[in-house]
Amino acid sequence: MGGHLVTVAACSLNQWALDWEGNLERIVESIRRAKAAGARLRVGPELEISGYMAQDHFKEQDTFLHSLEVLARILTDKSCYDIILDLGLPIQHRNVSYNCRVICYNSKILLIRPKQFLASDLNYREQRWFLPWSKPRQTEDYHLPRMLQKIQGATHVPFGDALISSPDTCFGAETCEELFTPNAPTISMGLDGAEVFTNSSASHWEIQKLDTRIKLICEATRKSGGVYLYANQKGGDGDRLYFDGCSMIIVNGDIVAQGSQFSLDDVEVVTATVDLEEVRAYRSGISRGYQAVTSLAKYQRIQTDFELSPEEEEFDITKRRSAVIQPRYHSVEEEIALAAGCYLWDYLRRSGQAGYLAPLSGGIDSCATATIVFSMCRIVMQAVKEGNPQVIEDVKRVAKYKGENVLPDTPQELCNQIFSTIYMGMATMSSAETRKRAKDLAEAIGSYHIDLNIDDVYNAQKALIVNTTGFDPQFKVHGGSYQENITLQCLQARIRMVTAYEFGQILSTTRGRPGGGSLLVLGSANVGESLRGYLTKYDCSSADINPIGSIDKSDLKRFIKWAVKDFDIPCLQEFLDATPTAELEPITSEYVQADEADMGFTYDELTVLGRLRKEVKLGPFGMFQRLVHDWSADYTPAQVAEKTKRFHHFYAINRHKMTTLTPSLHAQPYSPDDNRFDLRPFLYPPFWKSWSFKRIDAELERIEATMAKKKKDGGVEAEID
Repeated sequence: MGGHLVTVAACSLNQWALDWEGNLERIVESIRRAKAAGARLRVGPELEISGYMAQDHFKEQDTFLHSLEVLARILTDKSCYDIILDLGLPIQHRNVSYNCRVICYNSKILLIRPKQFLASDLNYREQRWFLPWSKPRQTEDYHLPRMLQKIQGATHVPFGDALISSPDTCFGAETCEELFTPNAPTISMGLDGAEVFTNSSASHWEIQKLDTRIKLICEATRKSGGVYLYANQKGGDGDRLYFDGCSMIIVNGDIVAQGSQFSLDDVEVVTATVDLEEVRAYRSGISRGYQAVTSLAKYQRIQTDFELSPEEEEFDITKRRSAVIQPRYHSVEEEIALAAGCYLWDYLRRSGQAGYLAPLSGGIDSCATATIVFSMCRIVMQAVKEGNPQVIEDVKRVAKYKGENVLPDTPQELCNQIFSTIYMGMATMSSAETRKRAKDLAEAIGSYHIDLNIDDVYNAQKALIVNTTGFDPQFKVHGGSYQENITLQCLQARIRMVTAYEFGQILSTTRGRPGGGSLLVLGSANVGESLRGYLTKYDCSSADINPIGSIDKSDLKRFIKWAVKDFDIPCLQEFLDATPTAELEPITSEYVQADEADMGFTYDELTVLGRLRKEVKLGPFGMFQRLVHDWSADYTPAQVAEKTKRFHHFYAINRHKMTTLTPSLHAQPYSPDDNRFDLRPFLYPPFWKSWSFKRIDAELERIEATMAKKKKDGGVEAEID
């Protein structure tokens, strides 16, 4: 009897689209670490050679050429020998582009396995670039390019859906989305005797999404047994998504190894030693045998002489199988702090810019943005203290510290170097309270803070109207019309955007920072305000990156409440206690502008409406039918109808604002992020005259008639049918 203890490795790599040299270095480093841990099988993230988010670059021949060139480098690197490698890259076969895995050993390709089920919904457009492999359990000959023929010593290798058979076991590969399909390849591979499964993934982060992923992976092996290696991309790969790593190894439905979910380590290798006999024993005790012998899903097996569990290791008494562990989760508050912080650091260090600038209004949204930057600084300083060489190198380059060995000592010190905040007030519109809150927060986190008024610029711009037209527009509190009021509000908002960019470009120079450079401007519009269109086009919502653009107000409040204690910033409590206000209208003794009153919705209501619109996929009529029940304790059917119509009206007339919405870190499954995630028209017919609104009115009339009749007949308040 041969050995049955197998050490395997799943790798999380912070790959970057088209970073050929960097991606190669990280792949090779992960292979070396896997080998050092005794692993005999290593799997990496999806499309790890090219980077997953190359997107329309997958239509360019250069992308396929350079991917094969990098593959050739790995195949000929002898430090990558003596371990089976599962690598991800795009490959063209018979002039068709595929998202592929290359299984190889000691410079020889064993199998090229194309992805069968492509992710083509929500954030993903894989069918725009690739075709799915539509021949399950079939292979063809792939004609190798000349550069690989020399390495392979052959002109062709198998291309398609097959298993790899070693002297001691059999394993198969699936790719990301295939795990999420109802009839995942794991099922048929397991029924045909595969005992080990690899999954190379590029699964993005959303708040509390990890639980879904873990349940799917565990269930995949709990039903039919097996060892599952899940390797996920990590970091920002050049777009709005953050990939949260958390590679795992699962045996028979139990986790035996789990990597970090949020980390600044560019290379993380998760290893475990598993017992193949446990898989065989587990399968003998579940309802699997009859389906296995009657299954028509038979795979070709590609043979290799390399053993995953060499016979001599059976008697190595120092070798131990990995114990079962409980899954590790972060709270919502921790996820916001860690995911957004890690994403911002990736964006900053790879953009080559000098730092960030955030306009502070004294409200909770800009407060959350600034606190996330401070969280980034905390994460970075922790990595510096742990001796992370890549982070240390990046800090020296981005923060421009003088002296080779000089580094910041605290998050506040780092924050002061790379983060500027600016309060842009108006004498008659800005309160002393918001100005003070902005100042106190800047002092607490260490940002370089500027406090200024924009009255002179505002008055000069307003004078253009007066001098050109002879008309002097007024705010509504001074008797002005709606159009006058909104014009003057938007004027201030757009001046703030111009001012933020003006200071973002010059502050490094005025401060005498080594290297100068521009600061990236951060936006602070939350997901609810974007859905409602409660923002000025090209105002402070227009920025380079918006860390909170798909996070709702309730989660932002939870994050700030958590940060009061965990970040030890007591002044954050003042932001929680304050009434949200844009401060774009004059403050009087009778009137103070309030966001929720302006919008006609609470932020919690906008969260509900946003989820029903995007996740539940309800139009106006369907939404009314749902909410007339869900909100019956708080609103009459007539009030629900009014809110439903009001939401869709403002969504429709403000939809054009989403076309220029600042790119935001994707965090919620109902983000209104245009073109990438929320594919909808930006010019709608008038909703107030629409068919769907008339249907709401008719349904409301029917409900009210039914309720009135039941009340008259029964003398009690009627229920809604």
